[in-house]
Amino acid sequence: MRIAITGGSGFLGRHLARTLAARGHFPTVVARGLGARGEALRKEANINFMPLMMSDERRLFQAFNNCDAIVHLIGINREQEPNEFKTVHVENMIRVMTAARKAGIPRLIYVSYLKARPDIFSKYLSTKFEAEELLRHSELDWTIFRPGMIFGPGDHMISNISRALDALPIFSPPLSFGSNKIRPVALEDMTELIIAAAVDGRMIHKTVSVLGPEEMTLGDAVHRIAKVKKKAALVLPLPGLLHLGMAAVMEKLTDNPLVTVAQIQMLSDDMSTPAKGTDLPDDDLQPKTYLTEELIRAALDTQS
Repeated sequence: MRIAITGGSGFLGRHLARTLAARGHFPTVVARGLGARGEALRKEANINFMPLMMSDERRLFQAFNNCDAIVHLIGINREQEPNEFKTVHVENMIRVMTAARKAGIPRLIYVSYLKARPDIFSKYLSTKFEAEELLRHSELDWTIFRPGMIFGPGDHMISNISRALDALPIFSPPLSFGSNKIRPVALEDMTELIIAAAVDGRMIHKTVSVLGPEEMTLGDAVHRIAKVKKKAALVLPLPGLLHLGMAAVMEKLTDNPLVTVAQIQMLSDDMSTPAKGTDLPDDDLQPKTYLTEELIRAALDTQS
């Protein structure tokens, strides 16, 4: 099958494209530009790389033309321009849906966030939800996946915790009124879910909460990563409002902050339970991979 992947040069998109190609499919990777990751993908067999801006609707149609399904992965967790969340999450969803209709592609899979919802305090959460609603009310054969944290080589979870531990052996997750529990999902398990939806046509018209097999606190994850890195780690929770302030300052001072305001808002959620009104994956597709020391080490080796 021919599968178009928007945001295909990102963490999840790269792995999805390579897995599809290895299984005899023909992914078309849609991304803003080549860069090192794009160049690497473009050299691989069966992968078609199309660098384009999402606002270029003619090129977007060309990328989707003759494809059988679309996997829409584009998203950001930090605004660098005014209203960028709205542009990236909502306006790009409209462009993808319009191009899908023109190309005659009925199948569209969207990867959102576990607790996306209308939220006056978080443009990240509210624009993710708005994009979902556009898709849910369309005539397309859609599936929406809602993971919390995804871990694996090139992720934001292990890599950001590792960077924080390298800077200072004190890690401070945000305190909130929620449980502050997480159930991280392995990259491979998330990929299998997307392939089941895109290739096998499963979970049509379902919004699916994706949770890993193990519940833990963020502090538990920090201690596991610190153990693999052979570093001491003191987990010292601090109020969420203090974290939000520090994240806002970091976003202004650096192009690559350790944590963003949107990420703090996500960490303040309960990420261990399904979102209300959503489905769960079929039994054979339930994530089964644990956050083991072996997988943490593999992810760290990739980042070094």
